[in-house]
Amino acid sequence: MAAKTKTQQPSKSAVPVVVVDDVHITYKVFSSGRRATRAAAGGGIFSRKLGLREVNAIKGVSFTIYEGESVGIIGSNGSGKSSLMRAIAGLTPVSKGAVFSSARPTLLGVGAVLLPNLSGEKNIVLGGLALGFSRKQIEADVDKITEFAGLQDFIDLPMRTYSSGMSARLRFSIAASRDHEILIVDEALAVGDQEFRQRSEARMREMRDRAGSLFLVSHSMQSILDTCNRVIWIEKGDLMMDGDPQTVVDAYNKFTGATSND
Repeated sequence: MAAKTKTQQPSKSAVPVVVVDDVHITYKVFSSGRRATRAAAGGGIFSRKLGLREVNAIKGVSFTIYEGESVGIIGSNGSGKSSLMRAIAGLTPVSKGAVFSSARPTLLGVGAVLLPNLSGEKNIVLGGLALGFSRKQIEADVDKITEFAGLQDFIDLPMRTYSSGMSARLRFSIAASRDHEILIVDEALAVGDQEFRQRSEARMREMRDRAGSLFLVSHSMQSILDTCNRVIWIEKGDLMMDGDPQTVVDAYNKFTGATSND
């Protein structure tokens, strides 16, 4: 197991934008299977209670994100990365601790409000409104969003005809059409092609350089290295490392046995 390390101290002029203070996230779920059946045996009418388990998704994680940082979040499947990002976005309550932010974080995940029977163009307006843009703002950006997503020939078609990659490109393009003080991108580029991924990474660096702060959750270590100036490694709910991207990625690859950054 890799040793936990602390991040380097920021400069005195650094402006904090997100503070995660001793955050714990615990889910209560009903278990099933032989172990749960044996545990519940003899419990009578209340036996289901004995199948209730607590899952500790995040265990006492603390860090501070500063203005202009682009932070990669890495870890194995089920490590708690998405739970932590949802807590930062205010979508998942914490069981203990607190999250503070200087502005409302935007979680790139407008897919839930995009409607498959509407055209891509109408979904751009719908998705933009869901992210807090005014109708005037988003309607002025329709052509730009369409071009960035590379969907000029398909934007008038219903989204149910789109592939998963086309849908992912549209979701990212909507969210990235305007700058955000705090943007969280959670695996949104996993199904995009190489050309679109390069455009997206360049756009994220632009947002970072304009003093926006970015979280990028990804299993692609190359995307993390190309985009981020800091990396946080979460494993089984614990913060394992927080610091220089190459150092953290090398430690993670050694931990997982990975031989490349793809």
